Amino acid sequence: TWRRWPANNPMMAYNRNRETILARRVFVAKSVFARTRGLLGRKYLPRDEALWIVPCNAIHNFFMRFPIDALFLDREERIVAMYHGLRPWRATWFVRGAHSVLELAAGVLAETGARVGDQVGFIEGPGDADD
Repeated sequence: TWRRWPANNPMMAYNRNRETILARRVFVAKSVFARTRGLLGRKYLPRDEALWIVPCNAIHNFFMRFPIDALFLDREERIVAMYHGLRPWRATWFVRGAHSVLELAAGVLAETGARVGDQVGFIEGPGDADD
């Protein structure tokens, strides 16, 4: 579903404190181009996919077509701020202490019970295996 993106190894993201899966396929945007592009041009974000933008301490949804949830993480991948259902044409303030942001499908944060202070973990390779 990420055909226009350069190939990279997707990871799985989970909340260590709540023992819940946040996304089974997390793609990393580290280059300036990938970070700038973000999710632009997509019609939706599937429930099991996410984009991890590194480094990043603020985002916007200008020109986007759908809302997203966003987790701002510090260098230890601890949640320092959360945005539920950030609608198109909105932006966040700069988040103090944030080093990256995990952009998720809208509703994932409420569904998984994520809280500020929770620790996020990443596992290399696609998370397609059944639990």
